[in-house]
Amino acid sequence: MSQKSLPDWLDYVERQHFRTIELGLDRVRAVCSALQVKQLVPVILVAGTNGKGSTCAMVEAMLRAAGYRVGLYTSPHLVRYTERIRIDGAEVTEAALCEAFEQVERARGEVPLTYFEFGTLAAWQVFDGAALDVLILEVGMGGRLDAVNVFEPDCAIVTGVALDHMDFLGTTREQIGFEKAGIFRAGTPAICSDPNPPESLVAHAKAIGADLRLIGRDFSFAGDRQQWSFKGVQSRRNSLAYPALRGANQLLNASAALAALEALSERLPVSMQAVREGLMHVELTGRFQVLPGRPGVILDVAHNPQSVGVLAENLASLAYAPETYAVLGMLGDKDIRGAITLIAPRIDHWLLCTLPGPRGLSADALAAHLRAIGVSGDIELTDSPSAGLKRAKERATADDRIVVFGSFLTLADVLPTLDRH
Repeated sequence: MSQKSLPDWLDYVERQHFRTIELGLDRVRAVCSALQVKQLVPVILVAGTNGKGSTCAMVEAMLRAAGYRVGLYTSPHLVRYTERIRIDGAEVTEAALCEAFEQVERARGEVPLTYFEFGTLAAWQVFDGAALDVLILEVGMGGRLDAVNVFEPDCAIVTGVALDHMDFLGTTREQIGFEKAGIFRAGTPAICSDPNPPESLVAHAKAIGADLRLIGRDFSFAGDRQQWSFKGVQSRRNSLAYPALRGANQLLNASAALAALEALSERLPVSMQAVREGLMHVELTGRFQVLPGRPGVILDVAHNPQSVGVLAENLASLAYAPETYAVLGMLGDKDIRGAITLIAPRIDHWLLCTLPGPRGLSADALAAHLRAIGVSGDIELTDSPSAGLKRAKERATADDRIVVFGSFLTLADVLPTLDRH
């Protein structure tokens, strides 16, 4: 048994590399070798700027409904680190995770690992002892040089490609698309659900001989108000209920999930009933999540122009509300003005929040960005997202709505307060 508690391990892991982010696979490969990692079950890798968390959740839900034992690794977490690792729908225990950190620590020797690399290898160790049927691994950043890409996918999915993490991945969609395409493998299904895929992604898939399947060319969806259908390379799925995850973009994510299941159907057959059940019951915190009660509160981790633009469209699809309050906290390395410009016409009142950490932006600095792009509506500054939400609830009437967005950290701060009410 590990002698350290999980908070002790996380504090220790954070100090083992002088950089928070250091892309590259050599360190992880070396430790994988020391751990004698063997892949015994199908592995699905999922990358993308936006939509990858939802896509992972849908693949997991449908496979579990089909009776498979599924391991799921995602990031970042919202409230607890254990959210990152799920086995058959249940979060990993702290004890199991501490034991996995201990194994990685013994194996790594003098190899410096980043926080994400350490966590990824620990997740693999947890899965290794869990007698699973299939693994779903979400890429942390990019794809080609992300720690998750050390594992060999039986199917790889790239969702939307947009401008984010440009300090690391490049300043154009073409450069970023090439990084995402790094999870593709020769002769292996490579799914892309971006309706306008970067040419670099398509060219790389072709150059390495991946089995590229593009939305609109190789698979597609159609729907009316009641139901929707999926058309794949060899199969159709008709009369499907809309996914339990709300938002117009979720059919793109559901289609990517179904395209992956089609590609793996010989090894992991999934019935129509399991597809329907999985889509109807899938859950994911903070993806256009509408909470019960009045005033209505909507939680969304949207933090870049593409995802904030989708949030704005989703808000427009909701029933009329007299006033909309935004509780907003963002990181300083995001395209703040590009994101806010897209949603500003939907917002009447702004509660701006200071986020912690070196990348967190102060409410003052956020207000300067809003004023620079001529945002109308009143602006109030608060110390934290939870304080901002409390203030919004004090000001809003029962018929108004409140949208909390801008970062995973923004939601991480408000979620524990919601659990208490």
